[in-house]
Amino acid sequence: MREEATQSNLGPGKNGALWSIGMYAGRTPLDLRPVEGIDNPVLSAEDVTDIRARFVADPFMIKTKDTWHMFFEVMNADTLKGEIGLAASEDGMKWNYAGIILNEPFHLSYPYVFQIDDEYYMIPETYKSNTIRLYRADLFPGKWSLAGILMDGPWVDCSVFRHEGRWWMFACPAFSKSSALELFHAETIAGPWRAHALNPIIGSNNRNARPAGRVIADGAALIRFTQDCHPNYGTSVRAFEIFQLTPSTYVEREVERSP
Repeated sequence: MREEATQSNLGPGKNGALWSIGMYAGRTPLDLRPVEGIDNPVLSAEDVTDIRARFVADPFMIKTKDTWHMFFEVMNADTLKGEIGLAASEDGMKWNYAGIILNEPFHLSYPYVFQIDDEYYMIPETYKSNTIRLYRADLFPGKWSLAGILMDGPWVDCSVFRHEGRWWMFACPAFSKSSALELFHAETIAGPWRAHALNPIIGSNNRNARPAGRVIADGAALIRFTQDCHPNYGTSVRAFEIFQLTPSTYVEREVERSP
């Protein structure tokens, strides 16, 4: 089975260094290369037609029937505030921009979209609101409303996944400058969310703390992707396999083929 992944890249633009979105593919999530016949980036600020965009970033994909849906941050060049955009694709390679589908009075980014039974949910980064907010699709993929507040506090790049009957969430404290990571768990997505006994599971390391996308199962292994923010934010992405995960234990190790 071929795995497909998105990547946000820095590249030259009219306003300096701008993020854009490109596509890589490979046999596994740890063996990804540029796709032959595809011109990266597949989405950039120039594709955004309903607002004036400075850049696009933080792509998350989900498939329904025969359509891939990509949710991503669009930086509004007039307000300097992130909003959530949507693009669609039949093959996961060529994308058509569909428009802004979520905005708030505060900054939005990192639209972590996922499915529970027949419902679609999203946890975007909303640290400027001092909360972690859960949105539910009223009409997927284009209409969303607030379903609840999961936790208080300025958390960035919150990443949820389900494992052995429990929900887990990685979150980076906004004040930590990408150098700390905390872990929480809950019986249901709505909570209540409880702190892991070893928090912070990473205390001071900007090379492996901040989440970098969806936690995935690669065979029997759980893989956590993380941003290497040394020497600068967004320098590269690394992959760690989680070996122990309980409310009181946590062990991970960087995989040999870490990208």
